[in-house]
Amino acid sequence: AMGIKGTSVAKEASDMILADDNFASIEAAIKEGRRVYDNLIKSLTFILPTSLGQSFIVFIAILFFPVREGVFLHPMQPVQILWVNLIVAVALALPLAFERQAPDIMKRIPKKKSAPVLNKLVIFRTITITLLMSLGTIGLFLWQYHSGILKGIPEEISISKAQTMSVTAIILFQILYLFRCRYFVSSVFCVGFFSNVHLLIGVLFVLFAQISFVYFPVMNHFFHSSSLDLMSWGISLAVSVTIFSFVILNNFLKNVQHLDQ
Repeated sequence: AMGIKGTSVAKEASDMILADDNFASIEAAIKEGRRVYDNLIKSLTFILPTSLGQSFIVFIAILFFPVREGVFLHPMQPVQILWVNLIVAVALALPLAFERQAPDIMKRIPKKKSAPVLNKLVIFRTITITLLMSLGTIGLFLWQYHSGILKGIPEEISISKAQTMSVTAIILFQILYLFRCRYFVSSVFCVGFFSNVHLLIGVLFVLFAQISFVYFPVMNHFFHSSSLDLMSWGISLAVSVTIFSFVILNNFLKNVQHLDQ
């Protein structure tokens, strides 16, 4: 019913009232509703697997990692997990809410009211990314730790450097995975790489924060981190890029394309 010129009887009998008497408002409302729904799914596909991945790392470490010389062999200390969650939740997850609508947003088939938020896409990516991030981080930690021990580096220093590389790999992985969460089917370049300024600012903030985590003495003291050389950064990045490349490769498989639709 029309909100301005419509009669009282028409308004009472209608399910929708146009406050401005403009039918174009319906299209604008549908577009905005679909954009909000898309951004909700994007946030879920980012937050769920990255959070569960850290939990899985802790779970595996508690079950299978030993205690050596009174030191618990763990890929990340609790305060380091807090650090990752703090900067990622604020700087990376929140900017996804400001994503613009996809170009094909009005060409999609309407979703049913009973459609679950945790759909096949979210569940599939949650399981896949959780396993990839956790196993990659654990593998990196064990490799770096044992390499340090074989070189004669003291136990405490070897663990600290291995943990710092693990945290760095997780941060880099989440940055790379964040750009994958910006779109479902089309390329990120179709959405517009610079269309979300808040997200880019968040990524720069996280990178600067992680650099301070690695090199600032105050951060080293509070978070038990160590300075990394260029090769260590490259190894951490290589692990992240490998995982990210595997995710892209999966998108070419028919089952993943089916889930994305």
